[in-house]
Amino acid sequence: MPQGTATLPPPTAVATEVPEGRRSGAGSEFAPLLRTVKEQGLLERRTGWYARGITVNLLALAAVVTGVVLTGGSWWVLLLAPLLALFSTRAAFFGHDAGHAQIAADRRTNRIIQLVHANLLLGMSQEWWNDKHNRHHANPNHVDKDPDVAADVLVFSEKHVAGRAGLLGWLTRHQAWLFFPLTTLEGIALKIYGFQAVFSRAGGRQKRGERVLEGALLLAHVAGYAALLLAAMPVGQAVLFALVHQMVLGLHLGMAFAPNHKGMEMPDEETGKDWGHLRRQVLTSRNIRGGHVTDWFLGGLNYQIEHHLFPSMPRPHLRLAQPLVRAHCRALGIPFTETGLVESYRQALTHLHEVGEPLRQTA
Repeated sequence: MPQGTATLPPPTAVATEVPEGRRSGAGSEFAPLLRTVKEQGLLERRTGWYARGITVNLLALAAVVTGVVLTGGSWWVLLLAPLLALFSTRAAFFGHDAGHAQIAADRRTNRIIQLVHANLLLGMSQEWWNDKHNRHHANPNHVDKDPDVAADVLVFSEKHVAGRAGLLGWLTRHQAWLFFPLTTLEGIALKIYGFQAVFSRAGGRQKRGERVLEGALLLAHVAGYAALLLAAMPVGQAVLFALVHQMVLGLHLGMAFAPNHKGMEMPDEETGKDWGHLRRQVLTSRNIRGGHVTDWFLGGLNYQIEHHLFPSMPRPHLRLAQPLVRAHCRALGIPFTETGLVESYRQALTHLHEVGEPLRQTA
């Protein structure tokens, strides 16, 4: 049963369950669902569940680190790199949940948990990620407003294809084939973006003390990571271990995030202007079928629709909310998209391939 009731508002804009936009028409479609979810206690905290999960994951990380120290002189140590990546990804999931105020009822506790998991364990800036992720949740898959679909190395909308030439054009033409190889760089990219955000002159909107703390934890991560590897193994072996660890971490993160929105509706200022909170989140998101193994592997993000509708809902409650959301959408005639994991990748890659088609025609 749910434990503990949230008594304080969540720390970020996207962690609220109040519908955005109009409160009549499409906007009111969400209200009955929200009322039902609250009545069933699905927004109440699960502190014990998270405490157990975080403790187990920290112990697993400690066990892998111990294994690295004990076997560092042997090439067998490289077998521990993917295992370290597996539990590092779990840390990312817990950091994500803390950022959405899913774990604790007070802002300070959630922030501490996220700082430990994001900055210290992963070397990723909490503030940078929160800002980017909040904008994504506010306007998921929006061609102009969602930073996750902004034109970069990959392009997710044909509106962003024009003018792509040279290396960027080549990447766009072949992006469906390159998607998963490129995700192996995601773990490294998250660190680079975080360091740039914290140590840039602008420094974001953080207070000086918060910025200093973030920076100190990022430096502690790098120093601790380097010290562990260099103390346990020769330099060449340490570099190879780090590459395997970071590439598997990036791939795992990519496998968890790719199915969520790629290939789903991509609204713009015209097509999405009349959508209320329910349609904005449901029509742009995809759920992944599966059992507890899928839940564990994808960190609960396989319930992407429920997560977007109720960002502060604790992860173990997402499965319980799914039948309610599905039935509510069915009653309103709103498509509720749910596929298997492999099919979700096929749809995402097909979308990327279709986006690059105009450039292949002119090549």
